[in-house]
Amino acid sequence: MTSAPAQVVVPPTRGATRRLAMTAYALALLVWSLTIGIPSDTLGVCLWIFIGTVAWHAAAPVDTARAWWRDWWLPMVLLVAYSLLRGFADQTFIPVHVTAPIRFDEWLGGGTTPTEQLQAAWCGDPCIVTDPPRWYDTVVTSVYASHFLASLGLAGVLWVRNRDEYVRWIRRFVAMNFAGLTIYFLYPMAPPWMAGRDGFIGTVVRITGRGWSEIGLHRQSIFFGGLPNKVAAMPSLHAGFSFLLVFYAIQRLRHPARWLLLAYPVAMSASLVYSGEHYVIDAIAGALVALLVLVGCQVWENRRAARDTSTATSTATSTSAD
Repeated sequence: MTSAPAQVVVPPTRGATRRLAMTAYALALLVWSLTIGIPSDTLGVCLWIFIGTVAWHAAAPVDTARAWWRDWWLPMVLLVAYSLLRGFADQTFIPVHVTAPIRFDEWLGGGTTPTEQLQAAWCGDPCIVTDPPRWYDTVVTSVYASHFLASLGLAGVLWVRNRDEYVRWIRRFVAMNFAGLTIYFLYPMAPPWMAGRDGFIGTVVRITGRGWSEIGLHRQSIFFGGLPNKVAAMPSLHAGFSFLLVFYAIQRLRHPARWLLLAYPVAMSASLVYSGEHYVIDAIAGALVALLVLVGCQVWENRRAARDTSTATSTATSTSAD
C-alpha cells in the first residue's frame, strides 16, 4: 500500500460536545452488542469505527466523513478481497495436511498434543461442549473474540491521533492478511478439532464460544463475514495479529513496561490451543509471519524514504546549479 493523500484539516470540536457525542456512541455500541451482537466482520467493525470518529469530531461530521473514507476505502476493499479469496484457499488441488502439525505438537507435549492435555485438564476428560462453562472459559472466549476488534480498533485510534502512524499500521495489517492467505493456498491444514473429529488424535472439541454461552453474548456479522475455510489453520492469524499488534507497540513505545504487552499474544495462543482451534505450531508460525511482515514493511519504508530523500537532494542540487 502506498501513502494516502495529504491529511484534510478537520475543524476542532469542543470538549463538552465531544464528551456528549462519545457517550451517546458508547451507549449505542453497548446496546447493539447486547441485543444484536458484538460486530466481528471487517465492514461491520469499520462502520462502528467510522461512527466513532465522526462522534469524536462531532463539530465537523462532513469533513470527518470525507477524510475518513478517503483513507479507509482502499484497506476495506483489500480486506473484503482477502475474505473472499480465503474461502477459495481450500478448493485447490493441494491435499489437506493433517499429521505433520500433530507430530510437532506431540513432540512438544511429550507424546500428547497440548490441546488434548489442556482440554482434559481444564474442560474434562472427555470435554463436553454443553457442560456449564467455568470462569476461565469466559476469559478464553473474550480473548479469542478480541481478535475481531483489536487490530482495526487500533487503526481507528491511530487515524484520530496520528494519521501517519495509521498509514504505517494499516499497511502492516493488510500485508499480514495476504501473507496468511498465501500460506493458506500453499499449505491447507486441518485444525485440532477436525483432526479429533476424524480420529487422527484423541477427543478434541471446538469450544471457542463456550465461555459466552451463559451470559448471552455472541458475535455478529453485520454485512459480510467472509467465506468459510475450515482448513485455514497454518499460520494462526488470531495469534499472528496479536503478536503483530504487540510487536508494533513494543517497537514504538519506550516505557520498560511495554514488554508486559506480550501477555496478550501468549493469552491468545493459549486460548486457541485450549479451545481446539489451533496447534501450538500454528501460533508459532503466526508469530514468525508477524515478525517478517513487521520487518519487511519497515525495510520497504526505509528504502522508500531514502529514495525520496535522494530524489529531493538531486532536485535541489539541479535547481541550485540552474
